Amino acid sequence: MNRTILVSGGGVAGLALAQRLSAGGDAVTVVERAPGPRAGGYKVDVRGAALRVLDRMGLLEEARTLRTEVRAGTVVDARGRRAASMDGDTFGGRVHDDVELLRGDLHRLLRESAAGAEHVHGDSIATLEDTGDGVEVGFASGRTGRYDLVVGADGLRSATRNLAFGPDERYLVDLGYYVAVATVPNRLGLDREEVTYVGPGRTALMYAIAREEGARAMFLWSSGPLGEQGLDRAGRERLLAEAYAGEGWEVPAMLADVPDSPDLLFDPLSQVRMDRWSTGRVVLLGDAAHCASPASGQGTSMALVGAYVLAAALAAHDDHAAALADYERIMRPFVAANQALGPANVKRMVVGTKGQVRASLAMLRVLDRLPGKERMLAAMTAPIHKAANAVELPELVH
Repeated sequence: MNRTILVSGGGVAGLALAQRLSAGGDAVTVVERAPGPRAGGYKVDVRGAALRVLDRMGLLEEARTLRTEVRAGTVVDARGRRAASMDGDTFGGRVHDDVELLRGDLHRLLRESAAGAEHVHGDSIATLEDTGDGVEVGFASGRTGRYDLVVGADGLRSATRNLAFGPDERYLVDLGYYVAVATVPNRLGLDREEVTYVGPGRTALMYAIAREEGARAMFLWSSGPLGEQGLDRAGRERLLAEAYAGEGWEVPAMLADVPDSPDLLFDPLSQVRMDRWSTGRVVLLGDAAHCASPASGQGTSMALVGAYVLAAALAAHDDHAAALADYERIMRPFVAANQALGPANVKRMVVGTKGQVRASLAMLRVLDRLPGKERMLAAMTAPIHKAANAVELPELVH
């Protein structure tokens, strides 16, 4: 049964779903608020079952050619003294087969493979009315459409979720941290490497990847709500500067470069927790349904796996209700395992007090001199890889 399906959101989840559904003969429209395709962005990891999804989509080998090729990672203190160094995969918690690439490169790869879908930029869903046998959609542009199914793949603050399920406050869980990422000059002359500074309640890092001249600065810090939703970019830059005032290493120079950056991501670390991901003919996917937060290291992989599972369920059932129930049945344990990683990981990434920072850096200095340190560090990331494989993928449907 071929359906007319509207996908709200042109990120990883939405584009991957569009590829699978259009390959199976469904008439798919992807509507994306951004005025054009997304480029650049920060680096993301694809692990475990998500690698098998890319392989089944015929995209894994090309994804491997787009690897960031980060080859080394270093941790430093406020004076820039090295506490520990390790290879890039160990530093990033990756095993040999994992793929780290820029989010924008993955978007391009997925978008090109989803050429069979219609892609509409600069528009978004404004109204939804589920009539039982279809969904009447009104768009911000004023146009309208009718679809057999609407998929909300529009991120943490999903407009689709808000319209179909109610306000964000019901579903967003604040983890008590913020993250900011900006493209900056490569002041440190990094060559496919990453350097991380650890301060009390404040982590900052800079990394440079293959095939790019500049670098990216990332800031991760503990904080209560900052009220950033009502602020423009200058206001968010001010909040970031205030959060890192007085920090050491290269942090002041990194902050000075942020206003000239062509991009700035600034978000609280939050999770989305919902009892159900569908209502009638509207279903949520990716971060809109179950954001695990960037601290989990699994958001991209969850988006790819969820898109594949949803497409397989829709192909296996003519009845949309049965398909959506199957989608949730398969995905729920996988999501639970990966959401559990976020709160645990962020506590290791952001150290609370000066005393804890000193102890952590001292431990890293000792560990850095021990033989087999990569094996010991890899054992610490074993829970990520266990969670990354905690799903049995359905058979290839197209």
